[in-house]
Amino acid sequence: MENQIYKNVALIGKYKSPNISKELSDLANLLQEHNCNVQIESQTAENIADAEKSQFKNCDISNIQQIAETADLAIVLGGDGTMLGTARHLVNFQVPLLGVNQGRLGFLTDLDKEKLPELMSDLLSGNFISENRLLLQGEICRNGAAIVKNLALNDIVIDKGSTGRLIEFELFIDGEFISEQHGDGLIVSTPTGSTAYSLSAGGPIMHPSLNGFALIPLCPHTLTHRPLVVADSAKIELQVSPINDVQLHFDGQMTFALHGGDRIKIQSFEKHITFLHPKTYSYFSTVRNKFHWAERITK
Repeated sequence: MENQIYKNVALIGKYKSPNISKELSDLANLLQEHNCNVQIESQTAENIADAEKSQFKNCDISNIQQIAETADLAIVLGGDGTMLGTARHLVNFQVPLLGVNQGRLGFLTDLDKEKLPELMSDLLSGNFISENRLLLQGEICRNGAAIVKNLALNDIVIDKGSTGRLIEFELFIDGEFISEQHGDGLIVSTPTGSTAYSLSAGGPIMHPSLNGFALIPLCPHTLTHRPLVVADSAKIELQVSPINDVQLHFDGQMTFALHGGDRIKIQSFEKHITFLHPKTYSYFSTVRNKFHWAERITK
């Protein structure tokens, strides 16, 4: 293929999917027809049925670190959760991601697998939309030392865990005290995450091109605490009061227990993750279809 810019392509699938073998095989064959070197992510490969493993004899089995170091492109088959984890792992290596849904329309895995054959030449030659997405970096500081540091593509959430009581914390932005909050917690959301947990908590839908993030109180005891959107240069700090069973979540996939007096520092990560979309892609079309905005009221 002339002007092919993606030659080493990694396939990352939703774990424990009953149809992963056939979908991976079809996609691997399609890529190899376009003279690509294909890598199957190692945990994904574990879910390939033994009887079907011979179909992948020309593919390399690689762990996520090897993919990060050698792949030009990663294609993710699965749901948005699979995409979230992949983005956190690969953002430091600037490997672009293409999300292919498996039957359900997702916000991140938005490309229909049935359209891949007709779009493959455009994809591998770079004739796709390239879109950068903001990530958050969160750090838990205890007794003056950082004990946890992690990334989130959707959101970082502090909540009350399993207790039924309100929690208390102080909010600072760029070193300035903003408020003391009492409630179930707080969501700090990227534009990507604005259609996830943030949305269900009353947060705004933010276009992915925006350079900022939203702070959404969870069931605030003081009703004047409202969602707040800040620039991506803002540095957020949360000071936890001595309340038991407070937790911090990264993308809803990693959870850490907090102690009274812990300080959480949140800011935008220095690197962006790149998503690829076909030329026909429209963010508003995805939102419209997902939320059924186009449906007319019938009498």
